[in-house]
Amino acid sequence: MIFPAIDIMDGGCVRLLKGNFSDRINYDVSPVKMAKRFSAAGADWIHIVDLDGAKDGKQAQSSLIIEIAQSCGINIQTGGGIRDLNHVKKLIDNGVKRVVIGSLAVTNPDKVKLWIKELPNDSICIALDVNINKRGIPYPAIRGWTEPNEKSLWNILNNYIDSGLETILVTDINRDGAELGSNLSLYENIQDKYPNLNLITSGGVGSIKHVESLKLLDPYGIIIGKALYENRFTLEQAINC
Repeated sequence: MIFPAIDIMDGGCVRLLKGNFSDRINYDVSPVKMAKRFSAAGADWIHIVDLDGAKDGKQAQSSLIIEIAQSCGINIQTGGGIRDLNHVKKLIDNGVKRVVIGSLAVTNPDKVKLWIKELPNDSICIALDVNINKRGIPYPAIRGWTEPNEKSLWNILNNYIDSGLETILVTDINRDGAELGSNLSLYENIQDKYPNLNLITSGGVGSIKHVESLKLLDPYGIIIGKALYENRFTLEQAINC
């Protein structure tokens, strides 16, 4: 399944390169209009990131995200700066289908596991955005990708076994926005180790061949961002390839 992405900052659509807030491209289209285009092109889901929230830990774009969820006739999953259950419930109660938890899933997994048990099935996805060290071990970064942590991806995912978690989103930060292809070996490794988790891939897609390569792995979802905004191919082509 293809998840076209909308990254929001200062109320507009943007893309970052490798998570760098200083390396930002602004696009001259509103997030609401972009969501409606994606819906008309046949997407079942849209992935929305509140980059202001991811950077500052505040609910910066919640009203805009709720507007999209209520007006565009498409399933929305969203994340960025989500730190408390009331915020999660507000989004779910107002039409968002799945909330993506990033930094908190790493720094306070016990809290997130309680949320998973309290909320309807698959309302929570955890996002693990990784840097690969010299030994090939993936380590998630936190706080909008600005801070490292000491736990590996495998440590973190092992802690969520039997929690009721269904869906994970994994990004190779070094591939994000670069359009040079996704980290296929990383995703294969995740699927081998955790076959019962729904894997959403993110980062690196720059051509239809990249999409085709990811589809051969048969993940639950593939997030595509910059390539769509830069017209490398159409969303319809990605869905149908």
